[in-house]
Amino acid sequence: MPSKQIPRNEIEKHNTADDLWVVIDSAVYDLTKFKAMHPGGLSVLLDPEIAGQDATEAFFGLHRYEVLARPQYQRLKIGIIEGATPHLHGRVAGELSRVPYGEPTWLSAGYHSPYYTEGHRAFQKTVRLFFDEVVYFDALDREADGKRPSQSVIDKMSQLNMHAMRMGPGKHLQGRKLMNGLVKPEEFDYFHELIITQEFARSSLRGYGDGLLGGKVIGLPPVLNFGSDKVKAKVIPEVLEGKKFICLAISEAHAGSDVMGLQTTAVKSEDGAEWIINGTKKWITNGTFADYFTVGCRTEDGFTVILVERGPGVETKPIKTSYSSTAGTAYITFDNVRVPIGNTLGEDGGGIFVMLSNFNHERWVMCCSSARSQRGIIEECLKWTTQRKVFGKPLHSQAVIRAKLAAMIERAESVQAWLENITYQMCNMSYKQQAGKLAGQIALLKSYSTACGQDTARDAVQIFGGRGITQNGMGKFIEHYHRTIPFDSLLGGAEDVLADLGVRQALRAMPKDVKL
Repeated sequence: MPSKQIPRNEIEKHNTADDLWVVIDSAVYDLTKFKAMHPGGLSVLLDPEIAGQDATEAFFGLHRYEVLARPQYQRLKIGIIEGATPHLHGRVAGELSRVPYGEPTWLSAGYHSPYYTEGHRAFQKTVRLFFDEVVYFDALDREADGKRPSQSVIDKMSQLNMHAMRMGPGKHLQGRKLMNGLVKPEEFDYFHELIITQEFARSSLRGYGDGLLGGKVIGLPPVLNFGSDKVKAKVIPEVLEGKKFICLAISEAHAGSDVMGLQTTAVKSEDGAEWIINGTKKWITNGTFADYFTVGCRTEDGFTVILVERGPGVETKPIKTSYSSTAGTAYITFDNVRVPIGNTLGEDGGGIFVMLSNFNHERWVMCCSSARSQRGIIEECLKWTTQRKVFGKPLHSQAVIRAKLAAMIERAESVQAWLENITYQMCNMSYKQQAGKLAGQIALLKSYSTACGQDTARDAVQIFGGRGITQNGMGKFIEHYHRTIPFDSLLGGAEDVLADLGVRQALRAMPKDVKL
């Protein structure tokens, strides 16, 4: 049935505590019975500019649109202003943002890109709708309760082979139907993977983002590239179908970026058939619920990577961090854990080559996520500074605010442009060429993008003020980003370490015959 049409002059008659109406976006709400439950108190509602008046501007200075969509508040709606039509809306599943810089340029109306095909564009639409409808609300719930991502979400991703696509192009996609046939395995490239990662970052929250098999993205490649046929035949299908979980277990309390300084040991049994592993690992993403652990060990021949299956002697404990426990961050103890020699990934003593081949892709994925997350913060800030009024004018009327917005936009656009250039190189280089030519560039981009993210987080808090450090309400996404951005700056290598790596790579390529 159509909403009841209420004459505009009728509204102002209902302006007392016993008969209280307000208008928000042309919809009329009866707050008479709600007034005692209003979190801001009755006095706010009885303000002469609120009671019996159009309170749209005041409402959106204090509340996000999603508040109106909640069932308990929808029940308060009694009609629509006569002749008027509500025109404001919040998040719409699958919709492109119309906020300037709310989307990367290739998705913005009227702009062009040499990198993306029509196939990429169709893929993006389908992926966004999936993440908005399936992932977004689970991310909100799990970030709140700290439980790992729902198995139902993992299963739905598996049905589309999303877990396999998150590993990038490769043989592991052969014979799989990707996104219900939207893209053929042989056509899937790094731009498709970039789209998945960025849409995921847009629809997710930081702890949940790692919890939704972030450990697989970094823990499975060594199995894919260096595991024996027997190991791959067992592990890969289980993980890509979301039936088992895997994590990368390298960092220790005594060895973070210094992977050669780790103290976990693996010695061969007397008959040479097994490894016996002892030691601890710390800050391991997905470790609390992982079934497999890709473990860096010190052996007689040096640094070696070994696949460990959860079993006797493996103990995991959750670590409390500044983001949700949904990520499953763990402290792991290996106590005389016996593992078949056949679980060695690569050669004994060749672990550094296994990990170096993994780092480029891991860091590139983090850059994809970082670039998109920053853009989400820009959109929040542009919306807020437009609807927030100070001194009778929008917040963006202040020059200092516009300067912060300009810096945010500059950082996000430069990160995305560099990222897309590197992605194009990846699409046109072999894996070996990528390792030789892009390791330094990806390391520098990762360092730069996360440093940009930290600057943007700080500026966003200043723009939102107290709301930017409050875990609900208008600034909840700003608070979350500011609280969790340090993870990006550390995972995959600390910013300073990666910046130095990039420069050292450049110096090794310096020609000997060039002088000033």
